[in-house]
Amino acid sequence: MKQRKSNSISSEELCQLVVKGMQEKKAVDIVVMDLREIKNSITDFFVICTGNSDTQIDAIADSVEDEVQKITNSLPWQREGREAKEWILIDYVDVVVHVFKKERREFYGLEQLWGDAKVIYVEEEFA
Repeated sequence: MKQRKSNSISSEELCQLVVKGMQEKKAVDIVVMDLREIKNSITDFFVICTGNSDTQIDAIADSVEDEVQKITNSLPWQREGREAKEWILIDYVDVVVHVFKKERREFYGLEQLWGDAKVIYVEEEFA
């Protein structure tokens, strides 16, 4: 169940900040999944990307949090996966961020699991 909106910005604007943070650290295969039309969806959007190493995955997650905090002055509601560095999840309630290692992203297949969602593939030079 959704609990709160991020400070004074829409979930679409929050997605844009997340994507910008990902692009700052050269994340690849960035996808925005719009879940608003999915019945019983737990969030408005998933933003998913891939990093190529433990260091890059950490840097992407840090960059996303920095970008969001700089504009909204808010921290994530929840964070998971920092220790394992294979799938870092950053939960902003309305937008859930997934930073994957390539093998983990393929294994979990979120894009297929939420196949009814509208999917936006972000160009590398977008933003």
